[in-house]
Amino acid sequence: MNNVMQQQLDFIAYIQRMLVEGDFSATYKFALLHAIADVCVEQTSLSDNNTLDITLPTLADKLLTLYWHHAMPFSAEHTGESALLKQNTGAQSKVISVLFECQQNNIRNMRQLKQSSLYKPAFTAAMHTLKTGPLWRLQILARQEECFLYPHQLFGSGRETKYIRLNAGIASCFRRFYDLVVYLARNAWLQKIQSIKHNQALIGRQSQLQDFLFGVDRNALTKAKPVLIELQTNQCFYCRKPMKGDVEVDHFIPFSRYANDLGHNFVAAHRTCNNNKRDFLAAPIHRARWQEQNLVTHTQTISNELGGYFHCDADTSLAVSNWAYQVAESSNAKLWLGRNTFEEAGVMLQERELVGLVAEKPAGYEV
Repeated sequence: MNNVMQQQLDFIAYIQRMLVEGDFSATYKFALLHAIADVCVEQTSLSDNNTLDITLPTLADKLLTLYWHHAMPFSAEHTGESALLKQNTGAQSKVISVLFECQQNNIRNMRQLKQSSLYKPAFTAAMHTLKTGPLWRLQILARQEECFLYPHQLFGSGRETKYIRLNAGIASCFRRFYDLVVYLARNAWLQKIQSIKHNQALIGRQSQLQDFLFGVDRNALTKAKPVLIELQTNQCFYCRKPMKGDVEVDHFIPFSRYANDLGHNFVAAHRTCNNNKRDFLAAPIHRARWQEQNLVTHTQTISNELGGYFHCDADTSLAVSNWAYQVAESSNAKLWLGRNTFEEAGVMLQERELVGLVAEKPAGYEV
């Protein structure tokens, strides 16, 4: 495989990891990813191994363009800013508020905005948002910097950053996979907006459409909970501490990775552990214990008790597990060990070695 093909594979793996391992408390990072992709395809000529400098004003202007329609009232039943969809879980985005004010002053498109006196405060808000948030947080994966797209430090201390420099070949990757990157960014952006409680009151039942079409059957999961609690002797699968009233059923191989309910893929966990694990794959020590518990010791019990509600086939669950960890290894993904603690995905152990490992509490883990 030549270097260009390998970099393209690494690029796709990195974007995939970014959307899983990144912390997206707001939509700014999705907008930044979209903006960078747009800038790359607008270049007149670019070779496979070129770097590309993108000025911060260029990115700020792109953010204004991307957020322009988001600043329009969504609900006819509300007035003022209460009719706007929020872009984060806290207060409304400054960029949205400023653009909304522009629109209230009869500015109807970006061209008019750039010709008006209101462009400067809007641009200032976009620059401030860019420099204090997504520009340096986009590449934080599992709470660690992994600057695959561009370096975070371009100047010495005391000098203001004026641009980012995409690493050699990255701009070509954005050009080659533009449609895919934009699709993933917009889809994740949409899901984030739908997940914000304020927005659900405006959107209505549409906010549940994705879960309705492709989501988890929460009612069915209640059937699995007492079975898992009993076979785990009321201990959280991950931290091994007693469970009280905060028990949740977790897909060991995350539902976001493999969107099917398999009976042998379920474990019972504290809500805190489950929420912290999110869409990460668990570390090998957890995988070994899952295989021992669900695919060896209690495989028949799970089939007998849950077979009426879910597809129960230990071989299928093992195959899905092997696939997920092979992908993680090839992309050097982070594996979840405990609260805010991760391991690098190294060489995966053979099945017989995993099953033989002794399950033990991860060092330093706390609930």
